[in-house]
Amino acid sequence: MTSKIRAVVLDWAGTVIDYGCFAPMEAFMNSFESAGVPIRVEEARAPMGLKKRDHIQAILSMERVKQAWIRQYGGEATLSDVERLYESFESLLMKSLENYTDPIPGVVETIARLRSSGIQIGSSTGYTKTMMQVVAPQAKSKGYEPDFRIASDEVKAARPYPYMIYRNMEELGVMSVRTVVKVGDTVTDVLEGKHAGVWTVAVVKGSSELGLTQEEVRTMEPSELAIRMEEVRGRFEQTGADAVIDSIAELPDIVEELNLRLKEEGLQA
Repeated sequence: MTSKIRAVVLDWAGTVIDYGCFAPMEAFMNSFESAGVPIRVEEARAPMGLKKRDHIQAILSMERVKQAWIRQYGGEATLSDVERLYESFESLLMKSLENYTDPIPGVVETIARLRSSGIQIGSSTGYTKTMMQVVAPQAKSKGYEPDFRIASDEVKAARPYPYMIYRNMEELGVMSVRTVVKVGDTVTDVLEGKHAGVWTVAVVKGSSELGLTQEEVRTMEPSELAIRMEEVRGRFEQTGADAVIDSIAELPDIVEELNLRLKEEGLQA
């Protein structure tokens, strides 16, 4: 029997909810600000998709931030500093998280199209289980609920390691990585999918990589928006994404293209 795509594993913030992925970004910036070492937007966003403690460590390892920390505290950040920053981040995020759970335009309709084709919907995230206990019910009340979800602290190693994808495959009963698609909005999402050996699709609009609100996308001068989107597309392609789409609404068409590729592979085998 010819193989077909059986499951799609979607990221959460920046992919299916929270257009532009602003909830974690603002919490990261505010936690570093409170610590006396302000960070830039691009520094807050660069490691997006990682487990949140790993994200903080990645920011602290950036040369500019490292030197700023040394000037402020007389030495490099320690593990206790990471924990202190994480506690501040988590507190800030939990206070605002439910305000960033609206499905991105096109998500609900896209999921309905995929399910009508017999495709199961999985998910992975850089959020923790506690954070998802806020996010998931809110998203469900607004029309989005995957068939399975797993958080970054429910596996031994989160993204870019592939284990959340494998847990999705286990729970959804999918045997072959060739019949799974990972969809996300960050370079880390693409790496997670590549390490798992599944197909990878990256979304530009609404993504953390683009980092724009819906209003900014709507009102930005078209040539500037095109340049920004092309830069994001380039980063995804350099990371090895199998497909890069402007909008999540294009996903069902990509899945059909992958089904054709799988059919051709079956004929050639």
